[in-house]
Amino acid sequence: MENQSYEVKINGSGIHEKNALVCVNGKGLNGNGNHHKAVKGIVCPAKQKSCRQRWNIRPSEMSVNTLNPIRAIVDGMKLTPNPEKPMIALSIGDPTVFGNLPTDDKVLQAMKDAIDSHKYNGYAPSVGYQKSREVVANFYSCPEAPLEAEDVLLTSGCSQAIDLAITVLCNPGDNILVPCPGFSLYKTLAVSLGIQVKLYNLLPEKSWEIDLQHMESLIDDRTTCLIVNNPSNPCGSVYSKEHLQNILSVASKHCVPILADEIYGDMVFPGCAYQSTASLSSDVPILACGGLAKRWLVPGWRLGWILIHDKNQIFGKEIRQGLVKLSQRILGACTIVQGAIESILNDTPQEFYHRTISFLESNSEICFSELSTVPGLTPVMPSGAMYLMVGIEMEHFPEFQNDVQFTERLVTEQSVFCLPATAFEYPNYFRIVVTVPEEMMVEACTRIREFCQRHYRTCSQDSNELDQ
Repeated sequence: MENQSYEVKINGSGIHEKNALVCVNGKGLNGNGNHHKAVKGIVCPAKQKSCRQRWNIRPSEMSVNTLNPIRAIVDGMKLTPNPEKPMIALSIGDPTVFGNLPTDDKVLQAMKDAIDSHKYNGYAPSVGYQKSREVVANFYSCPEAPLEAEDVLLTSGCSQAIDLAITVLCNPGDNILVPCPGFSLYKTLAVSLGIQVKLYNLLPEKSWEIDLQHMESLIDDRTTCLIVNNPSNPCGSVYSKEHLQNILSVASKHCVPILADEIYGDMVFPGCAYQSTASLSSDVPILACGGLAKRWLVPGWRLGWILIHDKNQIFGKEIRQGLVKLSQRILGACTIVQGAIESILNDTPQEFYHRTISFLESNSEICFSELSTVPGLTPVMPSGAMYLMVGIEMEHFPEFQNDVQFTERLVTEQSVFCLPATAFEYPNYFRIVVTVPEEMMVEACTRIREFCQRHYRTCSQDSNELDQ
């Protein structure tokens, strides 16, 4: 029987492909008994090569939608330092850059021992070695928020932990609540997945506490996650017990789980007390993300974790299983660091932590003290982490339209690079990283003062210049 062409109609779905043609013999099969299959509206034999007539390679929607605001802004800035002044970069959140904040010798020895053991050269389970998970669970467990090994997933840094947490909780079309100003990665990850980001305000006049009324007003039936970053990047804020309880009350009232970004946990200055969000929660389920990067000063070692706090089994098995499945997409945490983690957590001397905190507090006080007396600037003293935010009274710097232009010219004239807070969706501020050597911090503040004195204008000056 000769081959004939037939119009194909898919009745089950109500789709009528007018241009889809299939060549069949009377039995619905070709001579070799192979079914035919459709490609781009044309049905081709299974053994036939691609019916494409020309190249048409396009990037995925996810890749197109992926944007790091910091890179987008910084890459577009004209950063040409003054050749007469050495560059001082106060923009990079990496405590190892200048070599003045080395990790402890015990931490290094733990890594050497793990390598020399030859036990950690192969693949680990996607969620991490059982023993390593037990170590992390024991280290962070407390009576108010107990942890066991199965409550811990080890990841490739805190960034992957945040990625997994957002991905397991949210679907495209859902929305998450993100602090403003806040770490730009939250939005980068969410938007790439088709998740809407709603920015809730932080209050600089209250040491960057959350505007709880504003945050609550953003919650709707598609809100699937509230991100709380404490201590904070970029603000250096540390929330009080009372404020955390108020945050939890809002989350409990609206049944919204919390992603607690606690990578800077315990990095707080004397006089401030750090409490994990989970230790105060009676019912709100929490995915707490952390890692070695900042407290142990080894961001390149790429070991992070998710701590699952779920007293009332609200997450249930599904969220746990979802995290395990997501961890299997890419085997994450470095096995050598997993092998060293027990000694790192248990043997690092307290003096190392105290020394790091003391240095960060001292640099923060120098920066705050120096810039507080600079007309046109309003620094906000941090309580922890590694950052300090500085407000710019833009009306007194009429040469510049925004914080990006301000910081760009600061590089050009003074070779000091501070990150414009537009990168954190909070214009007219800039962020200073306080991990640089003390003499460099003092010099940077001196240059910032000189820059502001050169460009500062009073309101009367502005009017007089306009009149002339």
